[in-house]
Amino acid sequence: AFDAYVVGKEDAPGIVVLQEWWGVDFEIKNHALKISQLGPGFKALIPDLYRGKVGLDVAEAQHLMDGLDWQGAVKDICASVDWLKANGSKKVGVTGFCMGGALSIASSVLVPEVDAVAAFYGVPSPELADPAQAKAPVQAHFGELDNFVGFSDVTTAKALEEKLKESKTPYEVHIYPGNAHAFMNRSSDGIKRRKGMGMADEDEAAVRLAWSRFESWMARFLS
Repeated sequence: AFDAYVVGKEDAPGIVVLQEWWGVDFEIKNHALKISQLGPGFKALIPDLYRGKVGLDVAEAQHLMDGLDWQGAVKDICASVDWLKANGSKKVGVTGFCMGGALSIASSVLVPEVDAVAAFYGVPSPELADPAQAKAPVQAHFGELDNFVGFSDVTTAKALEEKLKESKTPYEVHIYPGNAHAFMNRSSDGIKRRKGMGMADEDEAAVRLAWSRFESWMARFLS
């Protein structure tokens, strides 16, 4: 048992929304609210993977992510998908950002009940999951200037694309020119935090494009 946040229409398709390394903070709640209001509407659920802890700076967030039981997080995703399916959502997708993006892709391999995945700037370690074994359709979004090498930089994004080609499942990999890691975070606090980490680009057009791709992907596989 663990805490989760749920927003959106009853009986709508479900989407599990997975946190960044910060934890369940304002930004991931913003994303869940946005997702619940897209198109015909979705029912969004955020599982609290850190069990109440939130990182307030980079060092804390890194410490929390380093301490995460990734296999346990996959079980949390599985439980979240099952809960949504037991509570009115006929189909359920998984999305996530940063750490949650990596876990989203892992869920396409490890959680058979998942119907579609959309991951933002994160790829799981080979020890956790091999994207070539993905069973659910995967859409992935990356910033061209992302400097998290081996996790979400362009080289990693292209390697993911090669793996997904092997998987025989539908996939899309999108790279957004001129954008860095975490480019979807648009709240004033989120922008300030990114600037503090040296990621000053702000590209509303890229964010709108990513959300529209996300919406059509999820509508395609969850409706």
